[in-house]
Amino acid sequence: MIEGLQLRHHSTDEAEGIVDQLVDLYLEVYAGGGEFHSEDRYRRQLSLHMERDGWEMVTASFDGVLVGYIYGFPLPPQTRWWEGIHDPVPPGFTEEDGTRTFALSELLVHSGWRRQGIARVLHDDLVGGRAESRTTLLVRPDNVPAQMAYRSWGWRRVTTLQPAWPRSPVFEVLVRTTDRRRPPSPNRSAVSSYRTGA
Repeated sequence: MIEGLQLRHHSTDEAEGIVDQLVDLYLEVYAGGGEFHSEDRYRRQLSLHMERDGWEMVTASFDGVLVGYIYGFPLPPQTRWWEGIHDPVPPGFTEEDGTRTFALSELLVHSGWRRQGIARVLHDDLVGGRAESRTTLLVRPDNVPAQMAYRSWGWRRVTTLQPAWPRSPVFEVLVRTTDRRRPPSPNRSAVSSYRTGA
């Protein structure tokens, strides 16, 4: 782990103040990704997601420079998250009550800071010990590094899904059961920060 790496939880209001930085990092990670990974589409996605009840984000910075972030939100009872599933799933799999599933939407680390454990620290800080019984995410089948990382962190594949977004690729649906040995993470605000390795 990098000495001096700072993780910080952000409220929606504070995150609005760094949207340009969040978008810039997204575009760096997905450079050459086509229209689906365009700036306009991601700005719309980020804006919509930040309006969700329970939205949470953690950023990783070094010397004041954003090097990675992760965010997600609980799925509400009438969620459209599961629309577009290709294969049969177990009965009740897509049923939501607002407290069952946390959706991990983005986990990004700048290309110059990868393979240093930052993604894992962000992942564990946001996902570990959540109150929801499970967490889900969508990952492209051809994203081998991400696939390997998630599997090693306890995620399992359930099915495939193609969202209704224009030009959306097909994703694999991964699910991770919450580790009940850890206490639920508190609802931390922008003022909660700490330094790893300290």
